[in-house]
Amino acid sequence: MNNMAKTELRNTGDVGEEYACVYLEREGYHVVKRNYLRKWGEIDIVAKRHDVLYFIEVKTRTLNFCLNVEAGWYRPEENLHSRKLGRIKRAIQSYLAESCISIESEWEFSAITVILKRASKELYKLEHLENLII
Repeated sequence: MNNMAKTELRNTGDVGEEYACVYLEREGYHVVKRNYLRKWGEIDIVAKRHDVLYFIEVKTRTLNFCLNVEAGWYRPEENLHSRKLGRIKRAIQSYLAESCISIESEWEFSAITVILKRASKELYKLEHLENLII
């Protein structure tokens, strides 16, 4: 993949994360941290609501990547494969340890899928998949 394609994907991801943060704040979450990055994994958004910590993975695609006439819809959450989930789990463990938060504390993993209109990057669809098992 060339640098221009990577930049476009990163830009799409950033726009999706912005929509996700706006959604979360509207739903009463407080965004604590964005893009917590370690060499073994990343957490897109860490948020808090009602004394519960939420680790949120955001998967963003443009509408043209989601439409496939023969296979039906391609869903962004299909990219939450076992290797990716393992990396997120290790990042969550690091975040909890670095923040001196007990692993037994109340926390939850969820994903937000965002589908954008290609040219305008306007929101087409956003879905919050809550309390996922990791």
